[in-house]
Amino acid sequence: MWGDRMWHFAISVFLIELYGHNLLLTAVVGLVVAGSVLVFGALVGDWVDRNPRIKVAHGSLFIQNGSVILCSIILILVFSYKKWIEQTWDGWLTVVCYMVVIGLADAANLASTALTIAIQRDWIIVITGCNRSGLADLNAVMRRIDQVVNILAAMTVGQIMTSASNVVGCVFILGWTLVSLLVEFICLSRVYRMVPALAFKAGPERYEEQISYSERTKETISTKDAQQFSKHGCNSRSEITPISSDSDYNARLSAQQNFLGFYTALRRIQRMLYISKIGWKAYYQQSVYLAGMSLAFLYTTVLGFDCITTGYAYTQGISGSLLSLLMGVSTIVGLMGTILFTLLRKCCGLVSTGVISSCLHLGCLLLCVFSVFAPGSPLDVSTTPTSSHTNVSLENRTVPDTEMNQLHSYLPSTNMNQPLLSDRSSIHWTNNTLLYDSLPAGNYPDSYVSISLLFSGVISARIGLWAFDLTVTQLLQENIPEPQRGIVNGVQSSMNYLMDLLHFIMVMAAPNPQHFGLLVIISVTFVMAGHTMYFIYTKRSNGQVALERDRKAKRTTSKVENAEFPQTSQDAYNTGVWLT
Repeated sequence: MWGDRMWHFAISVFLIELYGHNLLLTAVVGLVVAGSVLVFGALVGDWVDRNPRIKVAHGSLFIQNGSVILCSIILILVFSYKKWIEQTWDGWLTVVCYMVVIGLADAANLASTALTIAIQRDWIIVITGCNRSGLADLNAVMRRIDQVVNILAAMTVGQIMTSASNVVGCVFILGWTLVSLLVEFICLSRVYRMVPALAFKAGPERYEEQISYSERTKETISTKDAQQFSKHGCNSRSEITPISSDSDYNARLSAQQNFLGFYTALRRIQRMLYISKIGWKAYYQQSVYLAGMSLAFLYTTVLGFDCITTGYAYTQGISGSLLSLLMGVSTIVGLMGTILFTLLRKCCGLVSTGVISSCLHLGCLLLCVFSVFAPGSPLDVSTTPTSSHTNVSLENRTVPDTEMNQLHSYLPSTNMNQPLLSDRSSIHWTNNTLLYDSLPAGNYPDSYVSISLLFSGVISARIGLWAFDLTVTQLLQENIPEPQRGIVNGVQSSMNYLMDLLHFIMVMAAPNPQHFGLLVIISVTFVMAGHTMYFIYTKRSNGQVALERDRKAKRTTSKVENAEFPQTSQDAYNTGVWLT
């Protein structure tokens, strides 16, 4: 886990250095990674469902860490022989290296998604024996570890890259990944042996028959077509050219093989599309899909510690050291949210915990809405997207070129920065926060009321956000059938990335700091829509519980009546005899 977090943080900085302090490569990686999970999320989940647990865990682990190791080696070579690579093949070797790095980063992210689904959505349910209390405690502990590792991993890599060089940073990540691969492999194998129930896994019977029937139908059709094609080719050879050359026969045979190969590839594509269709259909058939949708809607927000918010804070006079401090406070508040989740779940129940955490989350975010209209807010809806991106309060500053590059981090080109490289449920450290050492000398904003209210709302909202995240996570764990855990959670990951992309598109439409207030209002609107979905789910859930309670009461009453007033003729006869 530590190596994965370090890699997620470092890859954006490496690509920025490679492309001459330009964020284009980082944006491309973000688009590829997000698009891959969006398209292949259901297929990844289906692969998790169809294979043994240990095979999925080990396979995902090796693919993820192997991709990181290969990518680190390539980056070391590129940084070491950059001039020679740029001169080879008229610069096309550089393009090849970039494509390989992006492909490996995408493979590592897909493998990480599969490993997350397998461990956090399946293994821990089996390990806890479906015990709700134990499942809640284990979820909370894993989330605390995840938050702490995010911060420590980013700090470790950041310090190494700042004090040494990019090559040293790549070598460190390479070595750490090798060690973590061995340790994680041993730990997963040991847990698998300690919990015998992990060896037994229910297959995806509900949609297995549909896929098998579809494949059998397509296979029958393809076989008939191939036989007809072969027969037609042989007949035409004998009738039209009785004395044909070997080259003519080989050409026909090659054409037949090409046809079969094309048809096989087409069948595979059809199968992938069919599995994706079944996955999305299975997702919307779940009783908790509204809860999953509510969590996905929370990803369409700029109210988090990503490159967007930190870049905006820098334009408002917040130094990098202060941003780092605020991130630390945010981590502590997030840990408090995990503690609150465990307490509320024991006292109020899981569904009610989601309601309370939703209200707490929305209440804290109101501070961010107030910040839009507070003194010091740069809100100016009359500013066009093509106007200056620098805040008015910073116009008279003397900013060095290196810091100006950092200041321009809040530009449309940053919209696919580091947050797309990892799950948005974690805190993101970007190069913005790492590289800001001090605020440039010059004039300061007239008032810090707006930015203070903004970060007060963002930080305090982490309590409700983490509690709500854990609530929805456990609802998905408890209510999704075992044969569909992988494919449904894969679709959930796709939904999360889709809403995340919408948030970056939103930033592209309004990139100026003067428009950030509009982004805040839109973000809160999406959050409110997400929590509204959860409230609807709660109402339906309570209705289903009440209906089930009435059914049980009716069954109990019926049993009592049958016991007190026998209806069969034999019971009536026996009763009459006894009375006589």
